[in-house]
Amino acid sequence: MKFPKLTPKHITEASLAFTFTRRAMVLGGLQGGVGMLLAARMGWISVAENEKYSLLSESNRVNLTLIPPRRGWIIDRHGKPLARNRTDFRVDIIPDRLRNKDAVIDTLARLLALGPDDVERIREDLEKAAGFQPVQVSDKLSYEQYAAVSVRLPDLPGVAPAQGYSRDYPAGPSVGHLLGYVGVASAKDYEERRDPLLITPGFKIGKEGLERSFERDLTGRPGAKRVEVTARGKVVRELTTRPDTPGKTIRLTIDAGLQEYAGRRLATQSGSVVVIDCQNGDVLAMASMPSFDPNSFSDGISHLEWNMLSEDDHVPLRNKTLQGLYPPGSTVKPMVALSFLEAGLSPDETVHCGGAIRVGNGLFHCWKRGGHGAVNMHRGIAQSCDIYFYVLAQRLGMQVIADMARRLGLGQKFPLPYPSQSYGTVPDPAWKLKKYGKEWQIYDTVNATIGQGYMLVNPTQLAVMASRLASGKMLMPNLLYGAKRPAPGSLGISQEHLDIIHNAMSAVVNGGGTGGAARLPIPGMLMAGKTGTAQVRRITMAERRGGVRGNASLPFKLRDHALFLGYAPYDNPRYAIATIIEHGGHTNRIEDAPMISADCISYLVDPVKAMERLETYEKGWGGTPQQRQKAQMNAYRLAKGLAPTLPSVDAAANASDPAAEGASNAAADTPPPSDGDNSAQEVPD
Repeated sequence: MKFPKLTPKHITEASLAFTFTRRAMVLGGLQGGVGMLLAARMGWISVAENEKYSLLSESNRVNLTLIPPRRGWIIDRHGKPLARNRTDFRVDIIPDRLRNKDAVIDTLARLLALGPDDVERIREDLEKAAGFQPVQVSDKLSYEQYAAVSVRLPDLPGVAPAQGYSRDYPAGPSVGHLLGYVGVASAKDYEERRDPLLITPGFKIGKEGLERSFERDLTGRPGAKRVEVTARGKVVRELTTRPDTPGKTIRLTIDAGLQEYAGRRLATQSGSVVVIDCQNGDVLAMASMPSFDPNSFSDGISHLEWNMLSEDDHVPLRNKTLQGLYPPGSTVKPMVALSFLEAGLSPDETVHCGGAIRVGNGLFHCWKRGGHGAVNMHRGIAQSCDIYFYVLAQRLGMQVIADMARRLGLGQKFPLPYPSQSYGTVPDPAWKLKKYGKEWQIYDTVNATIGQGYMLVNPTQLAVMASRLASGKMLMPNLLYGAKRPAPGSLGISQEHLDIIHNAMSAVVNGGGTGGAARLPIPGMLMAGKTGTAQVRRITMAERRGGVRGNASLPFKLRDHALFLGYAPYDNPRYAIATIIEHGGHTNRIEDAPMISADCISYLVDPVKAMERLETYEKGWGGTPQQRQKAQMNAYRLAKGLAPTLPSVDAAANASDPAAEGASNAAADTPPPSDGDNSAQEVPD
């Protein structure tokens, strides 16, 4: 088969030119389209996205740094600082900028004379830190230490020295539980808020107490500093600085002098003092001791110090004024007597006290083994006769007592700026049935009438009860000075009945009653009050036959609580007080609740003499709370085989005054100068 012979196509010059032109047009069209796309993109970038890329360019050229705002002061009713700020040199580490962690930490430890505890804390904080969250290395540095770190910054990547302000608490441990403390924001805090201020070196937030409750008010507005930098981050020049705006000042009803005095006057005991103004409910003092030093917590407490505080049987980490719960003991007897009066009992009705009474199958004792004989209401309160209250409570019932207790503030929640309060228990038949599914028994009433069994209160409730008994008003405790609130209403209790209770409470202190130690050392001024002893252990019949052991011979945790509530002046109530000494057992008259209460009230009248007495006492106690805490820390270190710490320099010299706080940040660049027991018995009050 033959194929046809193909004849080659005739190519002419015109056909070649046409083909070339066609291809050139296609290529040119493609180039033109790409050019138009590029031009459009350039126009979009230069016009529509001009602001975005200008900002990116500016961020490459300019470094913007937040300036932490100075925290607002917390002051007392007279304007005296309770929490303030002081100028401070500090060094932080930014984890994301850190290169050779070990080398940097070793260098800083040498330059700043950091101890092993500090180095350990820094390493642990770096492990927990997130991104650019700063880790504090040290603060309260001298200018020489600050300079020594600053000149070595090229060799210390991630290290950020700074000058700013730190929190200072002049009264130290005496205000620990009242104010709380500040600290560096945790990674969790940042995840919740996503506020860049939280990862700014030197910025701290309220962690506990009022510092936390008033965080929004105390935190001001941050400032900012713009500096021009090279591509390598080297500072070329400072452009502008916007100063920070300090936080608001919080003014409390607290009397700073009384607060510190009460904290110191509690001595070596574990306890609390609460003082309330009987005219308006202002809280003048809320001291819980022993306590922690908020200065240590704010600066970053070591694990060793935390362990020491956690292991202390005097529980310094618990705010006893609001979170401590105690059987009120005989301090409830004026309240119980008032409930009897309101229920129609005559104050002249007498009961024979022979030292013990049988209730059901149990024998209930009076604190006085031989008994008090014939006892009416006045004598029953003044001599704290248990049998008087046992007999009448069985007749009138628990409900009238429980109703009066709640009326006077027991078991009540108060509108105080603290996230955690323990409200205690005011028991009655309905409460026991709901709580335990059991019927109320007569021995429950007998126990409750002397403040034992199921009844529990906190010291603030006890102080409120004292203030309401004194004033006859429905006072509510208040901590904010000048806060707008309605005038307290009347309790609706007969003044005649209140007078009967007042006279009996005066006899407790001034008429040969159980509270003579609370007599005021002030001529012409009388205190009215009531002592109390609360058992924390069951006394067996075998022990009673052999003799009840005294508190002094018992381990600390088995001793009775010692309590006192009162008010002064007796004839014109102005101040109400409640003092509780945990496991005090009335073993030391000077360090007992009645005398502590008397000294705290006398401070409000004659602070000079009260302070003279306190300073004399402190010589036998080992000094002030700060000095005793330092000695305790050294002893703890020695027990752990560690060297004692060196005395620290008092940082109060760097405390800034209000005028300095209002100055510009530029001025701050100058270095500053260098269940119920049916055998309850109360011991003598």
